[in-house]
Amino acid sequence: MRPLSAAELLSVWERGAAQQSAQRALALLVASCPDAVPDELAALSIGGRDARLLLLREWTFGPQLSGLAVCPGCGERLELDLDVGDLRVADAAESAEEFSLSAAGFDVRFRLPNSRDLIALARVGGAAGGRCRLLERCLLSAARDGAECEACELPADVLDAVADEMGRADPQADVQLSLSCPDCGHRWEMPFDIVSYFWGELHAWAQRTLREVHTLAVAYGWREADILAMSPLRREIYLQMVGG
Repeated sequence: MRPLSAAELLSVWERGAAQQSAQRALALLVASCPDAVPDELAALSIGGRDARLLLLREWTFGPQLSGLAVCPGCGERLELDLDVGDLRVADAAESAEEFSLSAAGFDVRFRLPNSRDLIALARVGGAAGGRCRLLERCLLSAARDGAECEACELPADVLDAVADEMGRADPQADVQLSLSCPDCGHRWEMPFDIVSYFWGELHAWAQRTLREVHTLAVAYGWREADILAMSPLRREIYLQMVGG
């Protein structure tokens, strides 16, 4: 992996405007890993993917993150200040390995979900049956007393056991923030999605950067590529002089 230049970030952002979340995540990784095979990146477990996105986000915008949360108890808005290190799980899974478990008389073999699975599910659309469809894709085999069965034939407690085992095997895929409201004392957990967070930052940065490019191009007649190649400090100095 390597950091992305301003021009590369804008290129990924432009292509991602028409993509869904999992495709955007892969676009960022493919751009940052030019020597990697795209199919191998798509086969990474979700946690393995997100661990790389956290690193790329740190290279791009620094280690600090900020955001807002709304207390479900009283509706108070909370400001969040986080560090990338707070969100990084040391044992993030690198690949969708094969796992197995036995529960309620069923023997199940499965792999971890990856980006291909999320892209396929997004194309189908709708949340109903999403877990079952995901398990169908990740299920390698399921049997009871030697008789094969389909994923959606498994009872709820077995599906829950598979989902729990997936979570234990790939904890980076489901990062939960433990929050407490200073006003009412309510405690709750909120999921953190690095793809949505990173892309939101990238979108705001791209809009701001394109306005800067426009201002400098109009003032000096410079090409977009030359303006983007400048360091942020030099670009800011020129913008200050234009604003005079």
